[in-house]
Amino acid sequence: AAMADTPGVMPWYDLSFQHSSETVLRRMRRFGGTEPFLDLIGRVRDRQPLAGVRSNVIVGFPGETDDDFERTLELAAVAEYDSACTFIYSPRAGTEAAELVHQYVPADVIAERFDRLKVVLERSALAKHRDRIGRVEEVVVEGLSRKDQSLTTGRTRQNKLVHFASPDPLRVGTFAEVEVTDAAPHFLRGRLVQVT
Repeated sequence: AAMADTPGVMPWYDLSFQHSSETVLRRMRRFGGTEPFLDLIGRVRDRQPLAGVRSNVIVGFPGETDDDFERTLELAAVAEYDSACTFIYSPRAGTEAAELVHQYVPADVIAERFDRLKVVLERSALAKHRDRIGRVEEVVVEGLSRKDQSLTTGRTRQNKLVHFASPDPLRVGTFAEVEVTDAAPHFLRGRLVQVT
């Protein structure tokens, strides 16, 4: 409610999820569960339907079973994230998890799970981005695109990356209105409407 009611706060929620298996979460020394997490996302979207929601997901934590991973896939699909950072578990010296060597998930299993998770997350991200086609978004300019110097790059209020052409160079920090014309899983393409 505070974020929704405060004009200076952008509608961008970074809600850490990590995993949907309560067994794995307990091993991570994390608490929570699927239902409260999905309820929180639901309340965010009820209050701010166009808000962006991002999360973090770990694949291959020691002891992760096929069933644990399937539940994580299911939650990722239901949550319909705008974006997510996915991580492959790596041991850190001094942690309890690093001592669970006998429970390590084989590398080939982790790679297969990671690829499957990526498909689910990118499908949701692409759907969320396609929903924005035709909308005019307020964008703050970040500079030129790293991959195509003929395009300017900016971020929407929901922290979505937008690439668009500008007839004149725009300074970093400039605000502009950009109509979204196309979508990809990790960015939007647009048409500059006006510099504001």
